[in-house]
Amino acid sequence: MAARSRTRTLQVVDTEFSADAVEWCPVPGWHSLLACGTYQLQRPSDKAGGESEPPLRVGRLYLYRFSTEEGCAAPLMELQRADAPAILDMKWCHVPVSERPLLGIANARGALELQQLTGSEKSGCALEAVSSLDLGPDRLALSLDWSTGRGESSASSVKVVCSDSKGCVSLLSLCGSAASLHLLSQWKGHEFEAWIAAFDYWNSDVLYSGGDDCRLKGWDVRTGSSCPIFTSRRHSMGVCSIQSNPHREHVLATGSYDEHVLLWDSRHMKQPLADTHVRGGVWRLKWHPSHEPLLLAACMHNDFHILDCRAALDGSSEESEIISSYILHNSLAYGADWSRLSLAGPAPAEGEGEGLAGPTPAEGEGEGLAGPAPVEGEGYLQIHYESPTASFDTALEDVQGRYRPEPLTPAPRSQSSSPPTESSLLATCSFYDHVLHVWRWDCSPA
Repeated sequence: MAARSRTRTLQVVDTEFSADAVEWCPVPGWHSLLACGTYQLQRPSDKAGGESEPPLRVGRLYLYRFSTEEGCAAPLMELQRADAPAILDMKWCHVPVSERPLLGIANARGALELQQLTGSEKSGCALEAVSSLDLGPDRLALSLDWSTGRGESSASSVKVVCSDSKGCVSLLSLCGSAASLHLLSQWKGHEFEAWIAAFDYWNSDVLYSGGDDCRLKGWDVRTGSSCPIFTSRRHSMGVCSIQSNPHREHVLATGSYDEHVLLWDSRHMKQPLADTHVRGGVWRLKWHPSHEPLLLAACMHNDFHILDCRAALDGSSEESEIISSYILHNSLAYGADWSRLSLAGPAPAEGEGEGLAGPTPAEGEGEGLAGPAPVEGEGYLQIHYESPTASFDTALEDVQGRYRPEPLTPAPRSQSSSPPTESSLLATCSFYDHVLHVWRWDCSPA
């Protein structure tokens, strides 16, 4: 029997601008903080005489705190919002710098910006710009990654890699306690946009990049940047997501506009270990922070999926298993991340919240669960989905439109017969509907 997997929406936030990046803070003591970045193209009105100004790329940075207290109807609280150049990617450094979390931002002005957290998690905190470095003229900074993916680097050896719209890859280092940036090297890695660049978390001298030229490339900075250590043409369209597995050496995940997630042994890059068709361009990939084989994929036109790569990594399957999907976004699935927070309270019991008939679903979106008429303020809209490998359901909201993390009257459960449940907290965001979702995923083994 397959494992039972369920998703449950905890809160939905309108980000006003198009949301494309979301990142939970990985630094111990600050795991409740969530950053969200946005990108908005503003077209100025035409001038007299037919002349028109170029469009402006503007953005906004949000900082939130998530509360794990039970019974909290809106656990995500906004701490800060700041207008900024459009944000294309952002990531927290995995280790504190000057004893503080540090957020890197790739923006539409072609710069890498660093913002450091001030204040304290309990009394109030905010992000404050500390340094910025331009990658070059007439370009967008498209992605960044830190060398600290395993959380073991010292602040003195922290490096950052960036990619940009000119096809360049830039390697930078942090200098001193002020977190200033120093450009170590920059080279032309791809013919068109270099959508993504990432470190090998087990060897920070090795980098990977992917571009709109359909190439996945590896680089060893010790031997220079004139020639990559490998070039793969295995993806048939632009390569836009790469992440090294922080738990298992030599394991690399890549994704592309070709709608495939590939798993690689970095020692043998001629052929991938596994190829999974996820039916949407793979904009972001994130390994679970504590469970080695779990991979989160943001699949643009086809929502968000959780892949179990265990069989693929063990060599018993050439495809990873999609064990759960979150399909409540109505636009391009872009930003996605796992939280390191431990969720308070037990996982929802089977059948909880099934008190209200759901709306008629669109084709391909499962079947509504019928139930008795709800008491005002106490019902749930709930859709139940089945897949060949797992079943999962999502409680949306009560009849008054309020999102609830837990039902009002939990169903009784038998502790002796219930298998242990793994629970994870996630955040995802989508573009044109400018929405951020925070949700939980509960998985019980077969």
